[in-house]
Amino acid sequence: MERVERAVRIVAVQAALLTAALHLLWALPRLSPAMLTESVADSRPFLFVPAAVLLIAVAVAVFRGYRYRRLSSLGGGTLAALLVGYPLYHGGDAADALATEPLAVAAVAVEAVGVVAFAGLYYVHHPDRLGLAATDAADNDSDSEGDDAVDADASSDN
Repeated sequence: MERVERAVRIVAVQAALLTAALHLLWALPRLSPAMLTESVADSRPFLFVPAAVLLIAVAVAVFRGYRYRRLSSLGGGTLAALLVGYPLYHGGDAADALATEPLAVAAVAVEAVGVVAFAGLYYVHHPDRLGLAATDAADNDSDSEGDDAVDADASSDN
């Protein structure tokens, strides 16, 4: 199971980093200080930069080995939002826009792979599959026994 988790984690990290890089490649040339003072026709650069920073943070946390289902949800949800946002933004012209933008084709493909990888991490990181639930239950039982012993001592003092 650890090999499967490692493989899925590597794919998820790579998908998150590649998606962040593709979105930054598209957004950074389109950002300018004039966009802050004038009306904006396209707000995507302002959304892609924070999304890329978030994906980089998630990728670093997953790479470091944090096994939190919320982290997997955050990574997969961010990628899914970017994936679903493309056809929502372009509407009926999404297929034509996708055909004319090679960065968009790459981003959509990588986002789809990343959503599947983060869903796999979400599945693998269930506490029962890693044996974490048993150790947490043992810790809670030992803590509650210690509390009972303290309560018994306190009641005998009275």
